[in-house]
Parts: sequence; structure tokens; C-alpha cells
Amino acid sequence: MTDTQRNPTDTSGTLDEALERIHLSGPERDGWLSNHAPMAIEALVRHGHARVAHRWLDTYRPKLEDMPGSVAPVTALNWQEALGDISRVADWTAFFERETADRPWRTVLAEWWPRLLPGIAAGATHGVIRVGHAVRTLLEGEETAPRVRELAHALGYWAARHQPLPALERLAPAPDAAAALDRVPLIADQDGGIRSRFEQLTGLTGFPDWPGRAPAGPEAARAAIEELVRAATHRYATHGHADPIMLVHAATAPNAVLRTLPALPGTLWTPSLHAAWAASAAVTSAYGPREAQPVTEHLPTAQAAQATPAAHAAPVAQHPQEVFERAAAHGDDHTIKFADTALDVGDAAALVAAGRAIELNTPAW
Repeated sequence: MTDTQRNPTDTSGTLDEALERIHLSGPERDGWLSNHAPMAIEALVRHGHARVAHRWLDTYRPKLEDMPGSVAPVTALNWQEALGDISRVADWTAFFERETADRPWRTVLAEWWPRLLPGIAAGATHGVIRVGHAVRTLLEGEETAPRVRELAHALGYWAARHQPLPALERLAPAPDAAAALDRVPLIADQDGGIRSRFEQLTGLTGFPDWPGRAPAGPEAARAAIEELVRAATHRYATHGHADPIMLVHAATAPNAVLRTLPALPGTLWTPSLHAAWAASAAVTSAYGPREAQPVTEHLPTAQAAQATPAAHAAPVAQHPQEVFERAAAHGDDHTIKFADTALDVGDAAALVAAGRAIELNTPAW
């Protein structure tokens, strides 16, 4: 079926068809890179671009690899020995497919979230990010079989790549999330892949103590994660140049946690906040630049003039859907996902950051 034959208003059917195609593939390619198709497709469909979803997937599909073969079944009795073993990803996926077939998906998620949360760094945080996209789809729409299966695949990938971050000392408290990110110490050698970079975290003194005192209940924890997502999104505009792809995860990982909260018991919201901060800080430490880069040329004219009298800034599109339209036309999976998070934040600075990602990342076509 071609794009012109599909009903452009049938976003539910388009998403389910795309997920069924994606589930024929494994969660990684080239030995480590994550399969971004389910996350990018979900964002495209959600923001009104269902008509291009299959065309985008047609372009991305040659990059994907088949799901690896089974090693041995994961069960309720032996799951701990399989945690973090990527060779068991097919076994983990099959396990969660059985779990979500036999029990409500919310029950499965609530049981496994605290088990997986300490390994939030899994797959360069793509495990939790994929879960966040899957949960948003289930919360906002029909609980179709492909969508429930997508949650099973996302949880399976997170479990197979489960990667705890080293325990670090708490440094002096920061007054807010933006200041906390500014005070995150950078690793000594920002070279190599994310695993080698995260290993260097043990050489740091610690991370800033944020948000400091324990939140006064679940809603306070949610508000703190919202603040973190906003701060990390804004920060990308001035710091994303250091590694335009990897630094999007400082915002998209905590945003995935935020999206999942409504499906979780309130008792899990504060631990989720601490994990979200650890993930965002770790990515910032591993990839952040030594110096910020001014972005006055990317600000709306009035803001740029206030920033510096010498600025000659051209106005930029600030309507959220227009920004996402540019990201969709750009086609890069990370750019699409970051624009999706920027629209969740929704303010002018977030949209400027999304525009910066469009400029910094290589277009997909």
C-alpha cells in the first residue's frame, strides 16, 4: 500500500501498521546503535505527520537488523541472571510479550519499572526513551495489540541493555535544575563511545545535589522532572554543538520518565526523579562542551536585541507545529525526537533549541 492509498486522517492505523513492520527487526544495529524507528514514528504520527510515517520508515528500514536468536527463556525465576545481557534481548522481548498478554500492561510496567530504573543508562538511555514513547501512545489512545507489543519490545530492550550508573557523591546543592546542569563536572577524556565515557564517571568527585531535599510528594517530584526537562532542552541551544546527537538525550531521557509517570503508582515518582537527574547529568558530563556557544542569531529579533545591541538576528519561526514541520522535513531521528520534547516544553526558548538541533544535525535526506 502506498502513502497516497492510505487515509491521511487514519493516524491510529498508520501507527499500528508501522509498529508491526518495526517489530520484525531487533532493537539495535551495527553492534550498538539503537533502533530509533518506533520513537521517531510515534512522534511523527502524534504531531500530524502520519502520511509520511511509512515513507520515513522505508528510508530507515535498510539500516535495521533482524532480531537475534533466542538463547534461553527468561522467566520469573531466572530474570536476574539475564539482566544486562544483550545476547538475551530476544528472550527478554518474548518474556515481556508473555507478561503483557497475560496481565494488564500497567501492572507489568509498575512491577518492572523499579527493577529497571537503576539501569536507566541502558542503550545510551534509549531503553527508557522507547518505553516513554510506548507508554504515551497507550495512555493517549487505544490499547491496540501492536502498541502493547511495542511496550514489551521497549521493556525487553531496556532489560537486555540494563546499565547502572556509578554511585557518586552529592556535591553542594544547586538552586535549580539549570544551575545544577551548569555545575555538572565533565569527564576528563571526552573520547570514545558512551560506555567508555560513562566508565569515567567514577573518576568524578560527584554531581550537584539536586533537587536537594526530598520532594514533598509525587506532584512535587513531577514538577521537578518538568523543570529538569525544560532546563536540559533550553541548554541544548547553547551547548548542543559539542555533540548534537548525544546531547539531545540529556532532555529526552528525563522527558521519557515524565511521560511514564501517569501510568505509575505515586510511590515511584520520587525514585523516578532521582534516576532522571542521574541520566541527564551523566550525558551532560560525558558530552557537554567546555564553553557555551552564543545563540543570539537564533533568537527572535526582540530577544536578540536585548541580548546584545550588535546582534543582527533574523526572525525565526516560533509556532510549535511549524518547528516540528521543519524537524520532520529534516528527517533525522534524533532531531525529530528532540523537537517532540521541545514541543512538550512549549516555550520560545525550547523552540529555539529545536531549531538549533535542526541546524546542527545532518539531514536524513
